[in-house]
Amino acid sequence: MNKKPIKILLADDDEDDRLFFKEAIDELNLNTELTIVEDGEKLMNNLLDPTIEMPHVIFLDLNMPCKSGMECLSEIRDSELLASLTVAIYSTSSSEEDIEQSFVKGANIYIKKPNDFESLKKVLNRVITTNWQYFSSGMNKENFLLSI
Repeated sequence: MNKKPIKILLADDDEDDRLFFKEAIDELNLNTELTIVEDGEKLMNNLLDPTIEMPHVIFLDLNMPCKSGMECLSEIRDSELLASLTVAIYSTSSSEEDIEQSFVKGANIYIKKPNDFESLKKVLNRVITTNWQYFSSGMNKENFLLSI
């Protein structure tokens, strides 16, 4: 029985963070397929391309060129086609304003980028293996910020 891979889309402009993320995903040995884009414009083009299968989860950096993560989140939630996608904000920012705005705009979870590799793997494993269809129905501010 060959299950389909979990499709993950990472939008992050920092090359080191993208590499760190990819290495962590590879080490988890989950059945995943990772796509990486470097800015918000490329993210939205990818999501709106009818020839590309939709991801199961998007990891979205807030501070990116061309189009910010917050702009992308708004566009995703305002689109009938994209509104049900799982969006994990994945940022270096721990600003209350960024967390609050992400929550209000409809992100599923907010992750402050971990500084060490083992913590990153734990965070990614938890987000990737969560059934967001059920988890999101009980969304509240207390379980929005993921802490490991």
